Amino acid sequence: MTYDTVVIGGGPAGLSAATLLARARRRVVLVDAGHPRNAPADHVHGFLSRDGASPNELREAGRDEVIRYGGEILQGNVTRIDDSFAVHLESGSVLDSRSVLMSTGLRDELPDIPGVREHWGSGVLHCPYCHGYEVRDQPIAVIGGSNRPFTVHQASLIRQWSSDVIFFTNGIELTEDERIGLDARSVGIVDVPVSRLVAEDGVVEGVELVDGTVVPRAVVFVGPTFVPNDSLLTRIGCAQLENGWVATDPTGRTSMDGLWAAGNVSDSPAQLINSAAAGSRAAIDINHYLLALDVASAVRSR
Repeated sequence: MTYDTVVIGGGPAGLSAATLLARARRRVVLVDAGHPRNAPADHVHGFLSRDGASPNELREAGRDEVIRYGGEILQGNVTRIDDSFAVHLESGSVLDSRSVLMSTGLRDELPDIPGVREHWGSGVLHCPYCHGYEVRDQPIAVIGGSNRPFTVHQASLIRQWSSDVIFFTNGIELTEDERIGLDARSVGIVDVPVSRLVAEDGVVEGVELVDGTVVPRAVVFVGPTFVPNDSLLTRIGCAQLENGWVATDPTGRTSMDGLWAAGNVSDSPAQLINSAAAGSRAAIDINHYLLALDVASAVRSR
């Protein structure tokens, strides 16, 4: 059996695309490894009609919709994609397809600070639009790291949700203008490096500095380094931007004819609802691509 499209990755982008293609009566299968980026979070926010749902509830609702319209879902890991769009699974199975959509997302490389990984998704966050309202008016820490522009901007931005925000530079050398801007926003600045997070019974209580000082904080925001899960795309030869991310057009088309990418795998700032929209946009373009192939085939067979 040859599928019209294999969708790789079962987050909002992949589920949205698979549902739309199934509704367009395309033969579509979604392959999901089952390791969602947002699994540590208790709730999702900013997703119209699903605000406050758990990540698992959102995924299950999407999977139900794919199946309802005749799409298939397989659990597994994809190891490679051939030039002919044969999709090879770790199990040894091979899925033949006319097109492929990659929606494998990204992974967050967190600061190497004891306590950050352990509390990721609860007391340690990174997106104020996703979780800022839930921690409003609490004493908040923003810890600098390798993602310098993100964390400096974050320190000023998070001031919208709380009047008690402290930026721990943690090795970042602030410019004079940056210090003036943070001061104008009434954001505190601590230049002593961070040694660890302090927690009690699984709840973050403060930030400990290398000199032993503990600054009480209830919530910590960090700036992860965003690393796309795009090895399948780069290995097959997709063109990349100067920053190393795979290049796509507005519909998600890559430089490889018949291969699309949508969601965080090609767009790091995309929130859940943006990723779902990108999946829908890619699916429409995939359907038009398949339609052109169908018309050409029909003409040749006359």
